[in-house]
Amino acid sequence: MVYLVWGSTYLGIRIVVETIPPFLSSGIRFITAGLLLTALVAWRQGPAALKVNGRQLGSAVLVGVLLVTCGNGFVVLAETDIPSGLAALLIAAVPMWVVLLRAVTGDRPSPSTLAGVLLGMAGLTVLCSPGLSGDVGLWGVLLVLGATLTWSLGSFSSGRLPMPANPFTASAYEMVAGGVAGLLVGLVRGDLQEFDPGAVSTASWAALAGLIVFGSLVAFTSYVWLLGAAPLSLVSTYAYVNPVVAVALGALVLDEALTWPIVVGGAIVVAAVCVIVRTERRS
Repeated sequence: MVYLVWGSTYLGIRIVVETIPPFLSSGIRFITAGLLLTALVAWRQGPAALKVNGRQLGSAVLVGVLLVTCGNGFVVLAETDIPSGLAALLIAAVPMWVVLLRAVTGDRPSPSTLAGVLLGMAGLTVLCSPGLSGDVGLWGVLLVLGATLTWSLGSFSSGRLPMPANPFTASAYEMVAGGVAGLLVGLVRGDLQEFDPGAVSTASWAALAGLIVFGSLVAFTSYVWLLGAAPLSLVSTYAYVNPVVAVALGALVLDEALTWPIVVGGAIVVAAVCVIVRTERRS
């Protein structure tokens, strides 16, 4: 689910933001998915499964803001300015940030892992060149890079904070908290003033529904479950599968151009992530 479904969400986001303001769409998406998951947990496991203490709730809110409001919200905003495939390739920087965060907190990554990080940074430099040359919006590129950092912080923190014991409960609270925070950001940005329901295309409504059900309810919940059930280095392997899916769909459906920085830089980044993950799994 995380490999394939998430790879398609970049295409869905690009279609949604054509006629729906970014943070408004993100807030609607995650609040709806979070409430649906809350109801599902209460129905299948009983209301007691939703009970958490104050520290667990606070941790879920913090992780939700990092992952949803910032991590996803920045990508949604960026895709009003840059192609979906480029956004997905830049997101592949997440495992590199995770390695650097581990190093900052006292862990010692192997030389091979650090070599993978340096290789990935070189690939990101190539990917950023269209923004530096003015071919795509530099602000959009910087937003996605900011999203990779906040997403990495959220993923890194989730394994070190007192999270709800039930991963589905944690996912529900994270999505609702992140969605509410996203709506507040949208209010500040004036998303509601820009929103005209009559001007929203059928494609945008359909894409938003797909993001709610598959991108959030299914894939995001799968990701949160994996964070608690599998090594982070293994979970991070999604970062070299998602871009391939996203670039292919962007080119096929939206006719996004496969420029040489995207092809070369993307190949370098994906290779770097592959090196990092393979090295980490052997350690």
